[in-house]
Amino acid sequence: MTTPVARSTVQAFFEAFASKDPARLAPFLQDDVVWTIVGPVELIRYCGERRGKAAVLDMFGRIAPSALRLTRFDPEMLLVDGDRCAMLARLTGVTPEDGRTISYRCTQFVRFVDDKVADYRSIIDSFDAAEQFLGHPIDLSDQRAPAWRREGVVAV
Repeated sequence: MTTPVARSTVQAFFEAFASKDPARLAPFLQDDVVWTIVGPVELIRYCGERRGKAAVLDMFGRIAPSALRLTRFDPEMLLVDGDRCAMLARLTGVTPEDGRTISYRCTQFVRFVDDKVADYRSIIDSFDAAEQFLGHPIDLSDQRAPAWRREGVVAV
């Protein structure tokens, strides 16, 4: 049987998340947390899966800031149900290399155990984010590409 998480705990977690401060985030994480951000790992270094509190805090303290300095975290919708929550938000940040602004939507699905995050899964608007990180539109007109790609169908 699962124990429901309080909305106030979820909101406090997302405030710590938005701060990107590992010290503020640490109290909200289970030691064996699984943290997954679905997106192009080769391009956006903080995407991928991390296992364990230390790996997640390393991502927040070292990996993510080297790719994007978060300037805004704008929650649009939050749903809390039992031990889980879902959020739709917009992330905005600046690339450290050249100061370009990157802004994309993402969804976050979180499962809490004893008021701590046990499982975090985020899906970003990876096509939009990838184009912004690259600094140009991705050309899908390559005639060598499969027909589904030439016709503008993109799976995210």
